[in-house]
Amino acid sequence: MKKYLLTPGPTPIPENANLAMMKPIIHHRTPEFANIFEEVIEGLKYIFQTKNDIIVFAATGTGGMQASISNFLSSSDKILVIEGGKFGQRFSKIGKSYGLDVIPIEVEWGKAVDPEIIRQKLDSNEDIKAVYTTLCETSTGVLTDIKTIAEIVSATDAILVVDAVSALGVCELKTDEWNVDVVISGSQKGLMTPPGLSFISVSEKAWAKTEDSNLPEFYFSAMQGKDKLSSFNTPWTPAVTLLQGLNAVIKDIKKQGLENLLNKYAKLAKATRSAVESLEMEIFASQPANAVTAIKAPQGIDSQEVVKYMRDELGVIISGGQAQLKGKIMRIAHMGYMEEFDMIVAISALEVALKKLGYDLELGKGVAVAQNILFE
Repeated sequence: MKKYLLTPGPTPIPENANLAMMKPIIHHRTPEFANIFEEVIEGLKYIFQTKNDIIVFAATGTGGMQASISNFLSSSDKILVIEGGKFGQRFSKIGKSYGLDVIPIEVEWGKAVDPEIIRQKLDSNEDIKAVYTTLCETSTGVLTDIKTIAEIVSATDAILVVDAVSALGVCELKTDEWNVDVVISGSQKGLMTPPGLSFISVSEKAWAKTEDSNLPEFYFSAMQGKDKLSSFNTPWTPAVTLLQGLNAVIKDIKKQGLENLLNKYAKLAKATRSAVESLEMEIFASQPANAVTAIKAPQGIDSQEVVKYMRDELGVIISGGQAQLKGKIMRIAHMGYMEEFDMIVAISALEVALKKLGYDLELGKGVAVAQNILFE
């Protein structure tokens, strides 16, 4: 059975990246590797839209999340965390594991945080050291208003840390223009490379926080990573093969143009949502991100059964809900190496699965809606 991977990570890998990763392994303390790593760093700056330092870790996105806490904070520091889904909650869990004083803003899953609540929390807790939030909360498909939040946080002594693991290169994020201090991402989503690389961009305001930080961060030391940037290398053995693949992806992104890529994902997302709504189903997120569409399962239908049927019978792999959303939503990604016909396949398979599971719909209705948007 031919498989179609349409999950919000890992995402499909383009052929040129696969070919780059098939090349013979090279040693990481050589000019050849330094040249590759320099291209990767400069390319990531283009995608992050920053002139700040970017530190690369051989880890998944959670490693970058951990580094964003251990490098800039000290024991018992107060942090403000937006908990609107599974990955917002992960920041809280990491912070608590380091003994930090975590102040959560609990947001109903499927809703976006009101930036004014963040302003109020900062006004009443002037000793908050950092604010943690997601750009796209992957578990719910919600987009956060980072621009407005950054305006609020930048007027304080706190730093703003944004999890853009599922959104970098997919949703708009102007790191420097918006004054975002730390941005975290990973290789396996919008950057179309296998899991195993995480990145953090670090502003001067954030680097100043490292001087007082007393949390342990041996492997995830941003400062040691910074010290090696001048020679375009890493303090520890890097994931050489993944970086070769990533370099190929970055070159392709630059060739396409970041703005063109963002516009493409916006179109894929619009087509998918419009198709879903034509089938009389609801989008779960009140403020949806273009990286992933979360769809409410129809009354009486278990979304896990939809996901299972699409995967096992049709070879189309999407994601279900996590935690309390298990069985209640389906998630279709629009990130990475995906094109118009990937969405047509996803919607067609969704229609077939829903009809097989007893939902009353007209086959092809959603597909036609999506086609009219994608190929107008």
